[in-house]
Amino acid sequence: MSAIRLGAFALIVALTVIDAHANAIVRIDPVVFPAYDEYRGIGRYAPSPESYAQAIADRRFVMERVAYNSDRLLVFAYLYRPARAPAQRMPVVIFNRGSYTRDHFAPEVLMPGRRFAEQGYLVIAPMYRGSGGAAGHDEMGGAELADLFNIVPVLRELPYADVGRLFLYGESRGGIMSLLAAKNAFPTRAIAVYGTITDLSTFIGEGKPARAIAPQIWPGFPANEVEIVAARSAIRWPEKINAPVLIMNGADDGDVSPLQAMDLAAALERLGKPYELKIFHGEKHTITGRAAERDADAVVWFRRFDTN
Repeated sequence: MSAIRLGAFALIVALTVIDAHANAIVRIDPVVFPAYDEYRGIGRYAPSPESYAQAIADRRFVMERVAYNSDRLLVFAYLYRPARAPAQRMPVVIFNRGSYTRDHFAPEVLMPGRRFAEQGYLVIAPMYRGSGGAAGHDEMGGAELADLFNIVPVLRELPYADVGRLFLYGESRGGIMSLLAAKNAFPTRAIAVYGTITDLSTFIGEGKPARAIAPQIWPGFPANEVEIVAARSAIRWPEKINAPVLIMNGADDGDVSPLQAMDLAAALERLGKPYELKIFHGEKHTITGRAAERDADAVVWFRRFDTN
């Protein structure tokens, strides 16, 4: 068993408890998409019912839900792949979604998944423990980091996945997960994030809406607030980010200020770390109006570091 240490409060997370002779994948099921109007906030991900229907109807690709072992839990991930087995193994984009616990979020993976798939990438999106009917507690940057690390054994069991060419893509909270993974030596070649909380103290500070639900996420809060913030704020440990990072943010993001992106970029600059920063004028948290450009920028970044 291997472990990682997250922050000053020494949270220990078991990363690999899968028996060497056991399969990581338990089962794979098809995904049934909800109607456009039935999914709350769908407009942030699919701009119209027509674009959503077109993506679902694209028979070149399929989306499935993978049930897999992580620690001693059964957790889930979405897999977006070619309908026909490719002739060669494909590089993989691991999409780390935003927000807290979720029943499902397949519509949020569909559009970027299709864009990446058209560029030759396999896409997998962990749901994390506590979501999709899985047991366990999502600590938003704590024990569920193991669910991200345990995607790697899943990919090893997919004959069309190239586990030597992994890339992390994170939205909002998913950016925290991507940067934490890099801090703990996840085998990624490069990272792209957008709308990412890089300093949790400004997000859950006094008077902030997120502070009201903080005790549900982190038991013992606010007594352990200092440790929680330090463990999850990349601005506190930029020297530990050893993968190239593309940092993107909407200039009009009312959820996560673009200053968070700028501050992390400045910290990486001081350390001589490889990074790029892009602020999208007029765009909000998910950069909806320029989502295709956002994902294309990520592809360009990933390809820059996709060398042997």
